[in-house]
Amino acid sequence: MEQLNATVVSTNFSSTEHPTLPSWKAGGLVSVVICIFCFLLGVPGNIAVILLKPNWQNLSSLSRTLMLNLSVSDLLCLVTLPIWAYSILYGWIFQLAACKLLAYLVYCSIHGSLLTITTLSVHRYLTVVRRQRCNQVQKRVLLVLLWLVALILSIPVLVVRQLKTYQQSAHCRSQFTSETQWVVLLLLESWFGFVCFSLVCCTYIRLHRKVKQTALFNHPQTTRLVISIIVSFFVLWIPYHTINLLAVAALSLQHVDLLNFCTDQQELAVSLTFLHSCLNPLLYAFSSPKMCTVCKQTAPN
Repeated sequence: MEQLNATVVSTNFSSTEHPTLPSWKAGGLVSVVICIFCFLLGVPGNIAVILLKPNWQNLSSLSRTLMLNLSVSDLLCLVTLPIWAYSILYGWIFQLAACKLLAYLVYCSIHGSLLTITTLSVHRYLTVVRRQRCNQVQKRVLLVLLWLVALILSIPVLVVRQLKTYQQSAHCRSQFTSETQWVVLLLLESWFGFVCFSLVCCTYIRLHRKVKQTALFNHPQTTRLVISIIVSFFVLWIPYHTINLLAVAALSLQHVDLLNFCTDQQELAVSLTFLHSCLNPLLYAFSSPKMCTVCKQTAPN
């Protein structure tokens, strides 16, 4: 137990303590490349969505609001990537307060993005399959609740984020007071991701079946869009949650080597989730109006 506690004390934007700087490992360099790629591709894409609002005339008021909310959430996350990429290579150059606040901003934006995607899928399902509508008051309440949940879910990062020093270089990483705290937070993240993914899959599958039953379904692009939404969600998030669950198993079994592997791969798994924020403009803002046009024929917005 003492060896386990001394070997690994951090997760998420982190890796375990090693004799050499983990920033120059192959995994760290790959994470940096992915972060820079996401920044260069995702920031202009989400800004374009906010400014251009492409082909949204067939969308409901709530759908347009959720699209904008999704772009803002992703943009808030992506603009911080150069700082995280630099910190992976050279260490954290700011104070502890900046470490906590920037990490909190990233987690709020990620939770807000996932909640927006889930809400958008449920809204489409209710509109087409259940024929339910949302008025202006309900829309405002929904958005407030969405961000309130995102803010609450991100609070633990304010508690666990600390500055750790490796060979005279500080790093902004999560440090837990106990293994129980670590396991609980990992399970909470995995549970939240599982709920979001399950709702997105179920609602889009039901929506696809509903539209397909009508004679108006002559748009193969809609089928490809639904598949791409589900597959991209699964592929880009499953490594992160797999690492989390493996870490839980390692902590439960006191398996030091497995826990070291999880912490070594954590940065790479986190960087992959940023790719989802880059794809969101293509999956939702620019492509979804095609599907909504078909859905409108089934249940007008």
